[in-house]
Amino acid sequence: MKKVKDYVENVLQPKLQGDGGWVEFVSLEGNELTLIFRGECSKCLILHRCALWIEEQIKKDLNKTVKVNAIRKKPYFQDV
Repeated sequence: MKKVKDYVENVLQPKLQGDGGWVEFVSLEGNELTLIFRGECSKCLILHRCALWIEEQIKKDLNKTVKVNAIRKKPYFQDV
């Protein structure tokens, strides 16, 4: 779990920040990875595509299969 958390925080998070978004690791239970999306991500119309991209990146880089449970955190900008 620590490896996935570090990957989310150190590799994926900076990439999303480039577009004004923010992702936070919540938990990894079995193969279900729960993430909170804030900033621009919280109102993105294609967040499901980003979640699929995260699943692919974790599979490719960490050789671990996960299913992302994406939680939008509102208000959009005030909570970051």
